[in-house]
Amino acid sequence: MRNINMEHQHKEIVEHYVRSYNDFDIAGMTKNLAEHVVFENMSNGTVDLRTEGLAAFKEQAEAAKSYFTHRQQTIESWDISDSMISIAISYQAILAIDFPNGMKVGDTLSLTGTSTFEFENSQIVRITDKS
Repeated sequence: MRNINMEHQHKEIVEHYVRSYNDFDIAGMTKNLAEHVVFENMSNGTVDLRTEGLAAFKEQAEAAKSYFTHRQQTIESWDISDSMISIAISYQAILAIDFPNGMKVGDTLSLTGTSTFEFENSQIVRITDKS
């Protein structure tokens, strides 16, 4: 049985997370994360970054702030269930540093992907980003 109130609450939490991400607001991003949160970033089917625990997530998020002068995730669509939300996103960022792949300071990174948020009660316990 679907719990519409829980789904609505989870949607608000994800919206807050994305707004905070766009604003480089780490405290806002981590407000609703569980202490044991797992984060994975996947590119082309391969996990290229994984953190376990809130402290490791915060450390990575703080480091990532220095990579971009601007970043913007835009939610294109939603797939919502009681304990999971997947969003399709478009993403643009302006680089603050040179990247190993040849992109340079000032270049614009554009991609599309999905972010999946898994919940226990009202806390995010897993985030999986795929591009």
